[in-house]
Amino acid sequence: MILLACLPACTTAPQRARHELVGLSRADLVSCAGVPDVEEQRDGQDVLVWKQDQQVDGPVSITTPFLFGVSIGGRGTCHVIATLKDDRVSRIAYTGPSTTLNGPLAACAPLISECEAFARKAAVPVKKESGAPDARPE
Repeated sequence: MILLACLPACTTAPQRARHELVGLSRADLVSCAGVPDVEEQRDGQDVLVWKQDQQVDGPVSITTPFLFGVSIGGRGTCHVIATLKDDRVSRIAYTGPSTTLNGPLAACAPLISECEAFARKAAVPVKKESGAPDARPE
C-alpha cells in the first residue's frame, strides 16, 4: 500500500517542466527535445508539438507459463505542446491519456525529462508580468 501511495508523486518532471521551461530559447528547446512533430504559427506565437503516440505501459506485468498474463497500470500516450513568443517558451501543456502506474503525465516524461533537467541546470530566470527578471519558483 505504501508503494502505491508513492507512485503518483514519483514522476514529476512534466509538472516541473511547466514552470522550469518558461523562458527557455527555441534553440535550447529543440536541442533537448528534438525536432518537433508539428510546428505552426497561431496568433503571432509559434506552437511546437512533440508526440508520444506509442502507448507507454505501467511497470508491473505478471505472466505465467499457462499464457495468462496481468498488467497493472494504465497505458498512456502524450503530446507535449510548447507555445513560444519571441523565440522563448511561454507555456508548456500536455494532451492525451498520459497517466500510467507511475503517475499522472508519466507517459510525457520521456518527451520532456531531458529539457527539464537542462532547464534546472541552466536556471533560466522567469520574468514577472512587469518584465523584470525574477528568481525561479521552487
